[in-house]
Amino acid sequence: MSDSLDARTRDEIDDQVAEAFDAYLSDRLTERGPLRTALTAGRGARVVLGTVALGALATALAPGGVAAVYWIWGVIAAIDITWLRAAHRR
Repeated sequence: MSDSLDARTRDEIDDQVAEAFDAYLSDRLTERGPLRTALTAGRGARVVLGTVALGALATALAPGGVAAVYWIWGVIAAIDITWLRAAHRR
């Protein structure tokens, strides 16, 4: 019985987190900036999501060491920021 209660509680928490994240993104998209410009123009979102997906894969496959993971996510952040700035200028 405690397993089903734990699963139910986890589902409720997951739903609440998803709703909070949706509300946060909705608020962010009403603000002016490169994120809004890239997403509303239909550009950039795929690149940003793709780099995050590749980053997650690279993190999982990275050799044991925090430095490699920091380097991977640093490069991803630089790519995403550059891409969003370029999309914002268009």
